[in-house]
Amino acid sequence: MTGNDRTDGGPIGPRLGVLIGDGIGPEIVPAAVAVADAAVAAAGAAPLEWHPLPIGASAIDENGTPTPAATLDALAALDGWVLGPHDSAAYPEPFRSQLNPSGTVRRHFGLYANIRPAVAFSGARAVVPGMDLVVVRENTEGFYADRNTVAGTGEFMPSPDVAIALGVFTRTAVRRIAVTAFELARRRRRRVTVVHKANVLRLTMGLFRDVCREVGRDYPDVAVDDLHIDAATVHLVRRGADFDVVVTENMFGDVLSDLAGELAGSLGTAPSLNTSDDRAMAQAAHGSAPDIAGRDVANPIAMMLSTAMLLEWLGDRRGDAVLRDAGYRVHAAVRSTVVRGITTPDLGGSTTTSGFTAAVVAELAAGG
Repeated sequence: MTGNDRTDGGPIGPRLGVLIGDGIGPEIVPAAVAVADAAVAAAGAAPLEWHPLPIGASAIDENGTPTPAATLDALAALDGWVLGPHDSAAYPEPFRSQLNPSGTVRRHFGLYANIRPAVAFSGARAVVPGMDLVVVRENTEGFYADRNTVAGTGEFMPSPDVAIALGVFTRTAVRRIAVTAFELARRRRRRVTVVHKANVLRLTMGLFRDVCREVGRDYPDVAVDDLHIDAATVHLVRRGADFDVVVTENMFGDVLSDLAGELAGSLGTAPSLNTSDDRAMAQAAHGSAPDIAGRDVANPIAMMLSTAMLLEWLGDRRGDAVLRDAGYRVHAAVRSTVVRGITTPDLGGSTTTSGFTAAVVAELAAGG
């Protein structure tokens, strides 16, 4: 993958970072890039300019760290990024115990919103066939220890037998994620469900619930309800098709989005976009799956749809309807390919990663 510098004087599209990652990353990230290029060409948008950058295990070998400072500096000059999965559990110490690459990038650039759709695919093995929801996850605070203190982490041990974790909730962070959720709901089915545990964590989760409801009063056209996290998991399984936008704190959002992705068919189909007000990073919701790496059987759908979300986000930010259309085309082509029975083994099919990618590219070239 190299930059798409034009020699004919034509316009150049967004400049995007490519971070391959570990495990199945070298298979699914190039697949997403190929599909994005095909969609942009089919839509008639300016070609994308790709900038590969080191991250993860290969960066440790080449740069002595999984997240080189030079990579972060280069990302700052680009319009958006596509990040593959990482296998930080396999890194040598001290890197295994440090903040992982995706967390480092999110924290460095203040990517406070994690947008995770879960949409059932016709022709796939969805547990909840009618599911079409989005989990809006606050990405900077909550009970994740790597994201709630200025220095160090929010975990400590006053004695060898006692471990304590801090949970941080601020009105500013809750308000901005709530606004993200309600704005998204206005473009969908106009319903927001706030998930919390305020009956037990009265101050922290109570603040989250109450601020979300305060923001909701600014959106009288959007219906609002709320659920305790334990009830939310049950209702997702029993009536997942009834949900539209779910907004919740960091840890609950991580758990609920994985559950919703599997209910919709497979984590292999679960995309994700990390955003701030002015930056965005496409990142599939699943992990690096080292057990199937290099076998050409990984499902690239989540990475493809994450990249499509990035194209749509960039189109919205730039006021570029053609770029938005390119993102929509990826969604349509992926769905059409699945409907035709072309799927990877996790969805019950026998198609390879490369075969599925070729089928989606062909669908796009044919006007899909």
